Amino acid sequence: MPETLSQALISDFRILRPRHAANHAESVSWLSSAHAKAEAVAQGEGFDGEAFRRSMERYVTRFGCSAESLAFRGHDLEDFLHQDWERMRLFNLDRNPRGAGMSARMEVFSEIADAKLEAFYPAPVASGGAEADGGVAAGKGAESAGAAPDELIHVTCTGYVAPSAAQKLVARRGWRSRTGVMHAYHMGCYASMPALRMASAFLASPRAAATPGRRVDIVHTETCTLHLDPSRHAPEQLVVQSLFSDGHIRYSLRRDEGGSGLRFLGVHEEIIPGSLGAMGWILGDTGMEMTLARDVPDLIAGALLDFLRRLFLRTGTDPAEAFSKGVFAVHPGGPRIIDKVADLLELRPAQVAASRAVLKAFGNMSSATLPHVWSALLADAAVPAGTLITSLAFGPGLTVYGAMLRKA
Repeated sequence: MPETLSQALISDFRILRPRHAANHAESVSWLSSAHAKAEAVAQGEGFDGEAFRRSMERYVTRFGCSAESLAFRGHDLEDFLHQDWERMRLFNLDRNPRGAGMSARMEVFSEIADAKLEAFYPAPVASGGAEADGGVAAGKGAESAGAAPDELIHVTCTGYVAPSAAQKLVARRGWRSRTGVMHAYHMGCYASMPALRMASAFLASPRAAATPGRRVDIVHTETCTLHLDPSRHAPEQLVVQSLFSDGHIRYSLRRDEGGSGLRFLGVHEEIIPGSLGAMGWILGDTGMEMTLARDVPDLIAGALLDFLRRLFLRTGTDPAEAFSKGVFAVHPGGPRIIDKVADLLELRPAQVAASRAVLKAFGNMSSATLPHVWSALLADAAVPAGTLITSLAFGPGLTVYGAMLRKA
């Protein structure tokens, strides 16, 4: 039987782009030079750093995403704008070929997260002008900019700081008796869907039902690029380092009382048997260390059909409608993930076009990526009202997470 859920509507998407963006050629050049510098420092005098750099350039090109799949990677750290290692904040590789330690990286994360929360909720004296910190509005977010939500869910898997950026914002704004703060941390790329589940539960509470207009905001601040380790040259690390980028997005959930948005129909999650070692994200001395097995797309493909049957059943949605008339918001963990899902489910190119477009324009922004896809689908006039949106994402576990949405 399907779950009984509050009728929640997702809307008011607002995107803040990272301060900088590197195109494909710039990313390949910086990564290959950083790997060569790290190895030269580790090997010492007599090492042929230029030959190693050329090799790394070939390997990054071979194992990383192509320019056709990923044209730009956003980043908030200025280190990636140059190769003067002596003046790097985190990647002074002359001092440490692995880069700075975790405390320095978390200091940078804290600064970035604080700035993004401040820009998402500008103080009254700063409102009414151009977006701060490189921000661009998406959807209808402008009308609620700066207004206090009833609940604020902060989502990230790329930083740990307490008090969090969300708590500091609530304290600065004087919202302490108005806004509750919840943290959804370290779940990886699928974390937007547990966040929807939390927000829906808030709206289903008796207090929310008795108080019209209650709003739950979800904010993602992901700074994946802070966790690069140039001393790790394995192919899986080159995939990770060339794929992940920074991303920040905010959106709101309210009880569905009409209007435009994405209607939340429910979620389902499962851990794929025998897959615990396929993907990892652990705290290391010099950053968070990700492991990613080559067979992740195959593991997902082997479990996906049965998973989808249970997702449709649990949310009371019609599989025939989803496949014939709907679209699929597939977390673009990489082009192979999208290809594998599309081929397995025999989807038309248009049904996964938004996922491919987000990957190409922004890269893999971890938990912030799928909300970027939702924002694009909501804004796309070619996706009519009533369209069913099957959302899929994958993360450590190996966890498959799905959510059903309908464009309202």
